Amino acid sequence: MSFEGKEMRVAEVKEKSGPLQIVKRPIPKPGPGQVLIKVESCGVCHTDAMIVDGHMGGSFPLVPGHEAVGRVVQIGDNVKSLALNQRVGFGFFGQFCHSCDSCRRGDTPICRNPSIYGVGIEGGFAEYAVAFEDVLVRVPDGIPSEEAAPMMCAGVTVFNAIRNSNAKAGDLVAVQGIGGLGHLAVQFCKRMGFVTAAISGGSDKKELATQLGADLYFDYKQVNVAAELLKIGGAKAIVATSTDAQSISDLIPGLSTNGTLLVVGLPNGPISVRASDLILGRRQILGWPGGKPTDVEDTIKFALQTGVKSVVEKFPLDKADEAYKHMLSNKARFRVVIVMDQ
Repeated sequence: MSFEGKEMRVAEVKEKSGPLQIVKRPIPKPGPGQVLIKVESCGVCHTDAMIVDGHMGGSFPLVPGHEAVGRVVQIGDNVKSLALNQRVGFGFFGQFCHSCDSCRRGDTPICRNPSIYGVGIEGGFAEYAVAFEDVLVRVPDGIPSEEAAPMMCAGVTVFNAIRNSNAKAGDLVAVQGIGGLGHLAVQFCKRMGFVTAAISGGSDKKELATQLGADLYFDYKQVNVAAELLKIGGAKAIVATSTDAQSISDLIPGLSTNGTLLVVGLPNGPISVRASDLILGRRQILGWPGGKPTDVEDTIKFALQTGVKSVVEKFPLDKADEAYKHMLSNKARFRVVIVMDQ
């Protein structure tokens, strides 16, 4: 099928920190190694705010969006493993350099010179998007596009961090923040066999946490969560998903011996730590940047096998700016997703 001369709608940011505006652009043609995707759904992530606010470079106008799922509608030259109408998705990374030490060792999620969706490559807040073959996730049947979309970034980030931690089934694992990342992390922890504690602010979050599978709930506004965790042996891992740097810092003493603080969100400031809290408990702080396309496929496979679901609020593309602002309000339950055909 030829798309030459045809247009698509995109949600574009014309200037730094500006609103998302619907404009029409020519449908792009895939280059060598690329495919054209008809986007069905795209999640809205807090990292999109860093792109919109200009903190990750790039030039304006730009199109954000890095949790996209759709179908291949056109194939460029030298594409070997994809077919027309195949379900695919893409996450944060639009292209790897394939030449830095990390890429040469196969550790592409920490590529030193990547291209990022929304920064240099137009993102998924659009009816169509191009993507390189090697960054695409093969999305199976059985999961709706709006539920698969958050797995491209939020899902794989928490799933990969948790499964690569030193926690074993039966250990206590705590999840700080019950939002787009946290609501998935609680579910993954429970299905992996951990005693799962949810940490948030407000008694109203307790019922939500319980519904997601949490065994314990701690309101950081009412109790010293680190002290409460230590009373029950300390957490083997704490998955920090919120943007509140101070509340993350306060949790470090609640780790067990050899415990790990897994930082998967982007805090609003530096995380502070007393050296004694690390040294005397052999504790560590570890960041986790998501994963490879095959890691996303593992994430979706595990979710389908165990019943983990992205809980989403859907918005049509025409209301992309409203969707973005709703994400920023922290009132979403739990992931905002833009659905193209809604």
